[in-house]
This record gives sequence, structure tokens and C-alpha cells, in this order.
Amino acid sequence: MKIAALLAPAVLVFTLGACAGETGNGNAQDADTLLTGEWPSVESAAAGQEVNMYMWGGSDSINRYLDDWVAPRMKENYDIDLNRVPMNDAQDIINQLLDEKSVGKTDGSMDIIWINGENFKAAKDNGLLWADFTGQLPNYNEYVDSDAPEIAEDFGEPVEGLEAPWGQAQFVFVHDESKVASPPTSMAELAGWVRENPGQFTYPAMPDFTGSAFIRHVLYETTGGHEQYGLPADEIEDLEGRLEPMWEYLNDIEPYLWREGETYPESLAKLDQLYASGEVALTMSYDPALAASEVLKGRFPDTTRTFLLAGGTLANTHFLAIPFNSSEKAGAMVAINEMLSPEAQIAKLSPANWGDLSALDPEKLSPAQQQAMNAVDLGAATLSLEELENHRLPELSADYIKIIEKGWVENVAKE
Repeated sequence: MKIAALLAPAVLVFTLGACAGETGNGNAQDADTLLTGEWPSVESAAAGQEVNMYMWGGSDSINRYLDDWVAPRMKENYDIDLNRVPMNDAQDIINQLLDEKSVGKTDGSMDIIWINGENFKAAKDNGLLWADFTGQLPNYNEYVDSDAPEIAEDFGEPVEGLEAPWGQAQFVFVHDESKVASPPTSMAELAGWVRENPGQFTYPAMPDFTGSAFIRHVLYETTGGHEQYGLPADEIEDLEGRLEPMWEYLNDIEPYLWREGETYPESLAKLDQLYASGEVALTMSYDPALAASEVLKGRFPDTTRTFLLAGGTLANTHFLAIPFNSSEKAGAMVAINEMLSPEAQIAKLSPANWGDLSALDPEKLSPAQQQAMNAVDLGAATLSLEELENHRLPELSADYIKIIEKGWVENVAKE
């Protein structure tokens, strides 16, 4: 999933009562029924509804999974029309909701939104999300470990039931093993490799989410690890000084980058195009199965493989939420619950559909469901789930992201 720079939050009081009063498909009593009633009554209320799911639309495989796998099942099993509404960026979703809230629009067009990280924090701080609804979802209660840190918090921000986990992501690097047999597995090794192979590496410019994630790996390695960033950014003494080694590293490698660092690809999609055409030897992704998916589509060579840093790579969870003014809250709840089913999560795991890691707790699955999950062919380009799990690093809290992205423009792009 793609996340842009953090919006400056205007903190508003967010209560269930206020949100229930703003529902577009009923009064406060109707909303209360959805949050406290029996699940069959929610499914009954959802029948016949048209649910609009607003999400980043830049991936053909993700779009295809929604359109060809999820939507037909919603119609057949629940009489719900699930419409995928593509957006250029999750920040566009937040901006639209902010506009609607400012003019008091109570019958919004968004019913489900795909967000995480700084966009979730902005939505939460500005009262753009509906309510604590996840405890009503049968599949959430049966298959999700709600106490797991990666589920309970989103980039350090407590979730508090305002969004349901949809999948998990982990950063990987991508290479063609026929050209790069032994890829670098640390930032120090990468710097040496870049100097020895000028023009063969670059990364997406800020505020691209994947490019920002790459820089956060540089931050962790060049400044002594992630543990020191457990506090909020405004509680770190001399944060600017602490970030200096990261800027030095990025400026040191810049002359050896693609086009000598005079320009950077504006998105991960552009970087992937450079890799597919052979202009650069490495690419990267926050989707561990991206390489396998691109090999299946014939865009990447069959010898494409993924690799991790020896010290680990960033991992996070992406979520589905219901806006404060959704007109079809019952349908949104039923759709999110279905997307949390083992069947939907297993289908989503396959690179032939998407390749997104499951949000479910494997220990909560039945033996047959575990077997089905483990039987998914992830492709030769995808690392094993065990190897990914053993190399997970925590994300920075959302308040660091804007600082880093702004700092890159001032300390690297302008140099």
C-alpha cells in the first residue's frame, strides 16, 4: 500500500456519540445497533447495499484481486455491490474526508478506506473515522491476535478498533541473480557496491512511500539502530544532529546513482520500469511478493530474486477503516469481515492474485486452514515466511516520517 506525507493534524474530540449522529444511513440508534447487535442483523442490514472502497489504485494485481476475487463473492454471498474506487494516493482520501467534515457532509461516498501509518494518525486526530467496530467482526474475533503489537498499533499509534488489519508488508530488495549473484546485505555493503557499479542503483524520491522506507533503513544502520527511536520525535534531544549520518550516507552515494543522482524516479513504479528494462540492477518493495508477481506477468526476468538486509527490514500492517460519514456502514462491516476470512486471506497471499502477507494469526487457524496457507506457491522470487518473520524490524512512529521526508528535500535533493 502507498502512503504520502503526514497532514498537519488538527486535533478534534472524537466520540462514538458524535460519529453516530453523523451517519448517512440512519440515526444514532441504527449505528448503535450495528456496533452492539447480533451479527446476522448486520448482514441483513447490509443486503442490497452498494459499498464504495477507496484505495490506492496503482497495482494491477491488487486491483484484480478486488475486482475478480473479492467483489464477485460479496455479490453472490451477501448481495453487496463492492465498488473499488482508485485514488492516486491515500493522502487524497484524507484530504477529501477533511473537506467533507469541514462542510458537515454526513452522506459521504466513501464506505471503506485503505490506510495506515501517518494517514491513519491524521484521520484519527481529525475525527475522520467512524467508531470502534472491529470487535463486532466475527472473523476478527476468531482469527486475529488483537494484542499483537503490529495489530494493536499502527506506526506507533494505538488503533483502538478504528481500523481492521488487512495484511502485512515487509521491505525487500530485488535483484537479478544472473547479474548480481551476491547482493549487498547491509547499507555499508550497498555503498561499496554502488561505487563499484555506478549508475546501477537509485531509489524513489520523497514522498514516495518505498523511497522513504529505504531511507529509514539507512537511518537505522547509520545512527546505531532502531531502539533509540522508540520515543516520540519531539522527545528526542538534538534529533537533527542525530540524523546527520543518514544525510551524509545519502549524499556520499548520490554521484554514483542512476543519472549521477541528478534526478530520482518519482515513484516505485518508475524504479520498477528501470529495473525491468535493465537500466538499474536493483529495485525494492514493501511487498515481499512483488517480484514473484512481476515475474508471472513477464515484466521481470525469471532470474529475479529478493533479499533482505542481514540486520532486518521494516515490516508493518496495513488496515481497512470506515469513514465517519459512510452511507453504507453495515455493508462496509460485512465486506471487511469477509476480507478477513481465511479463504480471502489465503487467496490474497498467492502472487497470482496479489501476494500480500496474511493479517491472521496462524495459531488461530484450523489445521486444514494452516495447511492451505502453507501450500500457497509464493514463487521462487519470494522469500519464505519464516525468513521474513526472522528479519522483521519495527516501523518508526508516524511523527518521524514527515521530518525525514522534509529533511531529504533540504539535505539531499537541494545539495
